[in-house]
Amino acid sequence: QVQLVESGGGLVQAGGSLKLSCAASTYISSSNAMGWYRQAPGKQRELVAGFISGGRTNYADSVKGRFTISRDNAKNTVYLQMNSLKPEDTAVYYCVAHLRYDYWGQGTQVTVSS
Repeated sequence: QVQLVESGGGLVQAGGSLKLSCAASTYISSSNAMGWYRQAPGKQRELVAGFISGGRTNYADSVKGRFTISRDNAKNTVYLQMNSLKPEDTAVYYCVAHLRYDYWGQGTQVTVSS
């Protein structure tokens, strides 16, 4: 059983920055895909950023150039640096690890005020 714990969410003004962290309870190989999703009220959960095969990254078009995903394997932690935040980035952000099964964190709220 893998547990993922997100942190770093909060309230920020438009144009501001936040850095989300996702700490895993166990070692997750860099060969395993991990990523960040978000879900805004009344909308479907969507991919924000992720590590895919070969260590490559992919981003939603809406966050390209503003968000950066990174990982520290020594700390079993994945990060999401979010810059130039917009009100439309407001959502609950979830971390996911794609192992034999998909493991999800509990989510962290990000609210961007205009």
